[in-house]
Amino acid sequence: MGTIAHRETGATQPYDLLLKGGRVVDPRNRVDGRRDVAIRDGLVAAVAEALDPTDAVVVQDVSGTIVTPGMIDLHTHIYHAATSYGVEPDPIARRSAVTTMVDAGSAGAGNFAGFRSFVADRSQCRALAYINISYPGIFAFDRDLMFGEASVDGLLSVDRCVAVAEENRDIVVGVKVRLGGGTSGEIGLLALERALAAAGRLGLPLMTHIGRPPPSYEEILERLRPGDVLTHCFRPAPNAPVDGHGALLPAVAKARERGILFDIGHGMGAFGFASAEAALADGFAPDIISSDVHMMSVDGPAFDLLHTMSKMMTCGVALVDAVAMVTDAPARAMGRSDLGHLAPGAVADISLIDKVEANFPFVDVAGVRREGAYLLRPRGLVRAGVPVAPDPRPWESAYYRQTGQRT
Repeated sequence: MGTIAHRETGATQPYDLLLKGGRVVDPRNRVDGRRDVAIRDGLVAAVAEALDPTDAVVVQDVSGTIVTPGMIDLHTHIYHAATSYGVEPDPIARRSAVTTMVDAGSAGAGNFAGFRSFVADRSQCRALAYINISYPGIFAFDRDLMFGEASVDGLLSVDRCVAVAEENRDIVVGVKVRLGGGTSGEIGLLALERALAAAGRLGLPLMTHIGRPPPSYEEILERLRPGDVLTHCFRPAPNAPVDGHGALLPAVAKARERGILFDIGHGMGAFGFASAEAALADGFAPDIISSDVHMMSVDGPAFDLLHTMSKMMTCGVALVDAVAMVTDAPARAMGRSDLGHLAPGAVADISLIDKVEANFPFVDVAGVRREGAYLLRPRGLVRAGVPVAPDPRPWESAYYRQTGQRT
């Protein structure tokens, strides 16, 4: 995590922790340069070009490190041990320098209490959630066993979804629905209507999954409201954001004009280089980068948020833009303006990452490879003012051993 110096506490020391000498990238506050970041009582106390190290109890040298607001993974599945594909949040957060993980609909009204008790209340990282419009949440998801929770009309109770979300306002950031042939079957548009009704009553955004049709990309987009999130936005065909010639669908551009947000949500089946590269070439970048990490993507091809960011940079997204897509943008999408920035008074959630040269082979969900020139790696994080060391990234270590590369 960088050299750490502990000093004797004195009555005149205004800071608990000083991160010294890093490259601070804070898109909301338009900061990109060498800055020191001081922390007191779990909050950002000061950001300046040169703060006196004698003013801090602990000084951490982060020279050469990229210092960002705490990164937010807006699409994860972290209802571990209670759902078939949930992963434990804290190890993933530590290995990807993420401070907030948002579960995207693993729990519905029928089991949200368990998510709160066993995940949100016990995790070191901040754990928030989109509540599923389907009463049991995502209850049958495995490689050879899948049942669409949004394919049964009787499970789509608006009243129950709203009631449970109201009881958990502090951690519920929106409503989730999974649309597609395998998740909502033939009643996808009905499921979307129910989810929109619940979100409307709550005054919260909707996040919608898009899978293979039905419904179509266009049918979904035309029904979404400003501020709603379409996840898996760069999925491969069918239901890709581009046509067979690689041209952006007119409905996609129109949806952005109306304020619809587009999220990567990589996962095991929802990111294709062909879709991403064609959309980016047409001037269409995602609003948000997220991993959709779960039991079937945690060991590839998504791995985690940091790896997904590296993949998007390989597609041509600039580092500063990628940081905005995992800090300010998801914070705004959730209506959580207290997160995603480093202004004095903000919660001291901070990500520390290194950008290293590495000829790393990135793979999309179809097995298509792209060679990347850079890889983002965790240096550590600060959660509510407390430094946290990074966990190892075994798939990268195995690749380095195999190729003899050093980073």
